[in-house]
Amino acid sequence: MDVVHNRPRLPSLTGLRFFAALSVFIFHAMLPNSPIPPFLPVNFFADPQLAHNSAVVVGKLGFLGVSFFFILSGFVLTWSWKEGQSKLLFIRRRIVKIFPNHLTLWVVCMVLFAAAITPWKSWLPNFFLIHAWFPQNYINAGVNTPSWTLSCEFLFYVLFPFLVPLILRIPAKYLWYGAAAMVLGMAAVELVNVHLIPSSEKSELTPIPVLQLWFGYLFPPVRLFEFFLGVFIARIVAEGRWLRVPIWATLLGCLAGYLVAMYTPFVVGFFLATAIPLALLIGAAATSDIEGRSRFLSSRFVVWLGDISFAFYICQGVALFYVRHQMGDVAFSAPIAILVILALFFLNILMAWLLHTFVESPAMRHLARPKRKPKPAAPASVPVGVPVKPAIPQTHVAGD
Repeated sequence: MDVVHNRPRLPSLTGLRFFAALSVFIFHAMLPNSPIPPFLPVNFFADPQLAHNSAVVVGKLGFLGVSFFFILSGFVLTWSWKEGQSKLLFIRRRIVKIFPNHLTLWVVCMVLFAAAITPWKSWLPNFFLIHAWFPQNYINAGVNTPSWTLSCEFLFYVLFPFLVPLILRIPAKYLWYGAAAMVLGMAAVELVNVHLIPSSEKSELTPIPVLQLWFGYLFPPVRLFEFFLGVFIARIVAEGRWLRVPIWATLLGCLAGYLVAMYTPFVVGFFLATAIPLALLIGAAATSDIEGRSRFLSSRFVVWLGDISFAFYICQGVALFYVRHQMGDVAFSAPIAILVILALFFLNILMAWLLHTFVESPAMRHLARPKRKPKPAAPASVPVGVPVKPAIPQTHVAGD
């Protein structure tokens, strides 16, 4: 791979990030059970049939959005990778990207509700973003529930600078085989999950056992296949070997994959049913940017939404789950329920903007790179034969 230091920017991928985060929000808003004890419904619809149907229809959107983020992470990091850059500096920059937002929401959640219901065995792993490595539901879903994905991202970031040089050496003609191998790896994960992972108590949030939910969906190593699928897709696009697939066709593919997820065994919907169309969507959107054909997804407003999408995602534990918890076990008619969901959506947007503006962006500006020490000024040259006057001591001036 010819590593180019100034690859074209891909604003459409930034715009798509928001719609992935939005899909997770819609999924969370229709949950029949909250992750916050006493696990009351999040769904706002009073009509039981409407509540059930809405939960079923959007029941795979969260899986879709999370899988998109993981594939996109692999793509974007590979696209922006510079040959010879410092591995430690890369990891530092990625840690600064996620930890300030995470720690801010961790503190907010602990103050609002989590400290009263969360043992130290739960909040301590959550603090260090290793909680998704634990199969216990009260640990991996503790404190700020959406943050479990950051455990996976943390693993990606640590491994990426050490493994990507190996993938960059793969000849271009074998890249599609590498992408196919990642999809086969996903299939192998779910086969192991169904046939080898022992049964356990049923999850509060899903129809499958806790251990199968953990191993097949939450366990960080199994999500590496999506991440490295994104790495291969980035290389394929960079090498000019991408298929000429229009974005609208990939969106239809995502819809088809979503329907497959709805009508196949539950674990297939985690990522296996939608990984291929999501990868095609990311590749098609990137190609559209490169060729200057993107319009809507690269518009200023949509890109701004994409910029705050990480904050939008991580704030859902407070803006949606905590607020719903405070409302108690109440439900509404369909029009009122929709208005309540819209109100929480805009609250989530406001929280995301605040977090992005006052935490995420300043952290990236001031902490992502080590401060450069100023170079000592070169001594001024003195013409030969001119006497040098002794320096006059400077007194302190008020207000300096």
